[in-house]
Amino acid sequence: MKNKEPIKTNLTMLTDFYELTMANGYFENGFKDKIVYFDMFFRELPDGGGFAIMAGVQQLIEYLNNLTFTEDDIAYLRSCGIFSEEFLSYLANFHFTCDVWAVPEGMPIFPGEPIITVRGPAIQAQFVETMILLTINHQSLIATKANRICRAANGRPVMEFGSRRAQGPDGAVLGARAAYIGGCCGTACTLCGKEYGIPALGTMAHSWVQLFDSELDAFRAYARQYPQNCTLLVDTYNVLKSGVPNAIRVFREEIVPRGYRPAGIRIDSGDITYLSRKARRMLDDAGFPDCKICASNSLDEYIIRDMLTQGACVDIFGVGERMITSSSHPVFGGVYKLCGVEDEEGNVIPKIKISENVTKITTPGFKTIYRLYDNETEKAIADVITLFGEKIDTEHPYVIFDPDFVWKKKTLTNFRAVEIRKQIFRNGRCIVEKRPLKEIREYCFRQVDTLWEEVKRFENPHRYYVDLSPKLWNLKNEMISKYSS
Repeated sequence: MKNKEPIKTNLTMLTDFYELTMANGYFENGFKDKIVYFDMFFRELPDGGGFAIMAGVQQLIEYLNNLTFTEDDIAYLRSCGIFSEEFLSYLANFHFTCDVWAVPEGMPIFPGEPIITVRGPAIQAQFVETMILLTINHQSLIATKANRICRAANGRPVMEFGSRRAQGPDGAVLGARAAYIGGCCGTACTLCGKEYGIPALGTMAHSWVQLFDSELDAFRAYARQYPQNCTLLVDTYNVLKSGVPNAIRVFREEIVPRGYRPAGIRIDSGDITYLSRKARRMLDDAGFPDCKICASNSLDEYIIRDMLTQGACVDIFGVGERMITSSSHPVFGGVYKLCGVEDEEGNVIPKIKISENVTKITTPGFKTIYRLYDNETEKAIADVITLFGEKIDTEHPYVIFDPDFVWKKKTLTNFRAVEIRKQIFRNGRCIVEKRPLKEIREYCFRQVDTLWEEVKRFENPHRYYVDLSPKLWNLKNEMISKYSS
C-alpha cells in the first residue's frame, strides 16, 4: 500500500469522546453504513493576513493508514459501561473504507474552502474528525506563520529555533516540519532533522562561553573544534567591546591559518539593529566581509521587517517561540461539518447548518475548489467553490461574484481553472505517493508567488475572493430560506 508507514504510537483513540458515543448511536440506529460527507474548512486567517498555507496532510495520511483498535482500547471502552457489545465488536474489526480529498501541502488556502472532504460510512467519517482538525490546524498554523516571517526576511535565511518553547514534543517536531514547508531553511530540532531530512542547524549557547575562564578561551576552543563552520555567539558579556573583537582575533588566529573562512557571529540580545551595523563595520575592517551576522531573540515578522527597514546588517535570522507557537494568533480555527448524505440511489442530499452568526452558516453539498489563473500574468485571480462534477468553461467569459455582496462582479477572459483539491484515499486505501519534504517546500514557494503582492501584505491585505458557482450559491440560499423561515 502506498504511503503505508509504521507509527510509533497508535493514535486511533486520539478522538473526542462524543465521536465514540455518536458512533455507538449511529450503530444502534441503523446508520452504520449510511454514506455521509464532511468538510474541513476554516473561517478566519491568522494574524489578519491575506492567506494561509496548507500543511499536515502527510501526517493525516499516516494516521488514516493505521486506524486499528487494540484489545486494550476495546477493554477501556467496555469499562465505560455505555457501549453495546455489538458496537465494540465492530470496532475490534474496524477497517477504514472512506474516500478522502485534500488540498496539497504547501498550497495557499482561504477561509470557507473545503480543504479536506471525507466521504464514507457515518461512523468512520465522524470518528476521524479530531485527528483531521488537530493535524491540519496545527501544521497549517505554523506553516502560515513561518511563511510570514520568511517573507519579512526578504530573501535572508530563517532558521527555526523553537523546540524548547513548543507545546510538547509533537509541537516541536511537527511544528519544525511545518515551518520548513513555510520557508525556513532548517531547524534546531535534531529529531525533526533525523525524521524528516530537514537541515539541523545550531552553534552554541551562552553556557559554552560561561563555562570557560574567558570568552576568548571559549571562542578558541570552539574554533579549533569546528573550524569549517565556526559561528560564535558574541553577546554573553559585551558585543562591541569584547564579543566581536574576540571573534575577530580567533578568526585570524584559529580559522584562517587552517584554511577556512569564518562562518559568522550571532547576536541574541540588545539593540540588534544598532549592534549589527557596528559589528558589520568591525568585521569588514578586519577583512571578513564574508562573515555572516545572525540575529535571534524573540523575533517575529514585524520586528524583522522593522530591523531591515532601519538598516540592520543581518544575514540570517533565528526565530523561536513566536513562530513555533504562533503566539500572536495561536489558534487556526478549522472546523469539520456535515455537508451531505447519500440516499439509497447514491444521490447526494445536501445538508446545511444555519446560525444567526453569518460566518457559521455552512455551505452544503459535495463540492470541489477551482483556482482561476490569469493566462498573461500567471497570477491567481480568485477561487471558485462548485458542486462536485461542475466544470468551469474557460473558453468563454466567466462571471465571478462575491457570495455575500452579489452586486460585486467581475467578468474573466483569458484564464485557466485548476482543480486544487486532490483525492488521496479511495475506499480506504491511500492512492498518492509520499512527497519529499523539500519538494513540498519548493511547491509552497511557487504557489505563494502566484499571489499578488497586495494579497501578501501583513497589514490590510487585499481580500482574495473565494466565490461560489451560481449553482452552489442558489442551492445554499434556497436551503437558508427553507430552514430559517
